[in-house]
Amino acid sequence: MRIMGEHSLISVAMGAVFALAMLAPVQAQTAADAALDMAKMLDGAGGGVSGDDLVAALEDAAAAGQPMAMWQLGTMYENGEGVARDPVKAFGYFAQIANQHADAAPKGVESDIVAQSFVKIGDYFRDGLPDAGIKADADRSHALLLHAATYFGDADAQYRVGLLYLDENELGLNPLQSARWFSLAARKGHAAAQAHLGDLLFHGVAGLVPQQVEGLMWLSLAQARVAGTADEAWVNTMVSKAMAVATPEQRAEAASLASSVAPQFASF
Repeated sequence: MRIMGEHSLISVAMGAVFALAMLAPVQAQTAADAALDMAKMLDGAGGGVSGDDLVAALEDAAAAGQPMAMWQLGTMYENGEGVARDPVKAFGYFAQIANQHADAAPKGVESDIVAQSFVKIGDYFRDGLPDAGIKADADRSHALLLHAATYFGDADAQYRVGLLYLDENELGLNPLQSARWFSLAARKGHAAAQAHLGDLLFHGVAGLVPQQVEGLMWLSLAQARVAGTADEAWVNTMVSKAMAVATPEQRAEAASLASSVAPQFASF
């Protein structure tokens, strides 16, 4: 029978979390970032909280309807971090967030967690999750992703919608629509979207004349942002192909534009 013991556990575990958070640099830009920072701080940081106690505290907070706790548990079960990997439990937590907060304020404190939960369950519907009785359903996957992209304005979702419009087997081949979605995400600092937008603008697509200077600008911004990441190689390939055919004047103008707008994305 859990009465006082349960509340003591929550106090100890969450107290340690908040104590660690107070010592951390103020760097989290979103609720999802905050959850990730919390996990990084707790990893090997001690604080008097065991892994089992932390999971129990998170489960209690999730049961009380706390989206950040659900998100943290979902990512833990999805990646097998601190718990045994369990996609069904991960799906359950992400689905709970989406179901309970589908109409949450688009610019609310935890809107990024809600939006990303829609993206994640969209992935599960795309691939299917037989153990949870989920069949692959592309239409459902697209609808979930579009909700995150439109209602919440989530940059990653908008980028992924842009990719879907480059695949005739997804939303249908429509480069102009793709450029539109990439533009929305790129202006929010999404590096991969900046690269794809730059590539489309530089070479031009049906209904859109080539805009080499603006295209090079976006490619340059993306290249600077992905340095040292998994995206570096393919972005560098895009940049190299564009630079090989650009004139010296276009390169210089694009570099000047990139320098002038780069500070806008410094906090992303």
